[in-house]
Amino acid sequence: MHPAAEHSPLGKSSEYIATYTPSLLFPIPRTAKWAELGLTAETLPYTGVDFWNCFELSWLLPSGKPVVAIGEFTIPADSPNIIESKSFKLYLNSLNQTPFADTASLEATLAKDLSAAAGKTVGVRIRSLNEVAAEGVVALPGVCIDDLDISVSNYEQPRPELLRCDDSRIVEESVHSHLLKSNCPVTSQPDWGSVAVEYRGAALDHASLLEYIVSFRQHSDFHEQCVERIFLDLQRLLKPEKLTVYARYVRRGGLDINPYRSTEELQLPNHRLVRQ
Repeated sequence: MHPAAEHSPLGKSSEYIATYTPSLLFPIPRTAKWAELGLTAETLPYTGVDFWNCFELSWLLPSGKPVVAIGEFTIPADSPNIIESKSFKLYLNSLNQTPFADTASLEATLAKDLSAAAGKTVGVRIRSLNEVAAEGVVALPGVCIDDLDISVSNYEQPRPELLRCDDSRIVEESVHSHLLKSNCPVTSQPDWGSVAVEYRGAALDHASLLEYIVSFRQHSDFHEQCVERIFLDLQRLLKPEKLTVYARYVRRGGLDINPYRSTEELQLPNHRLVRQ
């Protein structure tokens, strides 16, 4: 367990507070998990963001009439802190009985509070249900590797030694799998996700990638660190000219978390998959 998470509300009984309470937000420093991966804030080999989508966002108009919407929050991958997910949900619930003059006022409040917790500017978009519904759902790009015939016997820890490549061939491709699963390091609840890999480098053996992804199945870690571990293991193996790894996780408690890590400065999409 991350040492800071022991003091968070995750896994504990919590009072439901329905009026604006920004102190509910619980930041967790990224430094400890970076250190596990041999990284520091100064040596991050990637850029990127964590997209959080909130499907249980509601507040009051000045008239007292409630509004529902969907919130999109963009947290920089190099922010000093992540925000513990249950505290994020409790904070958002504290808006339920709170009036705001208009949507812009709510967006400004959210940006201020979340940026203070993350330690870096957090992007905020409040989106109407019609807007999100019109976008529909998308499929991940490239080849799905889930139908490959593999044998698996280890699910406890990620096994980068399973990964294989042909360094005599340089390819550019996108591959993905929907078989990513890990466990919350605090509550041990399952976290289900889809992971995509886009790269130019030594040709990655697809079956070995699938075996590696499945090896996360009983691993305990936060969403962000799982994606960072996959990125680093592939970077070491492929020595790519460019590499992007991202995961789209299934929501829990009205929130989904979608980390993106890349060697490139990208205009990253935030499109829902069928399980989201």
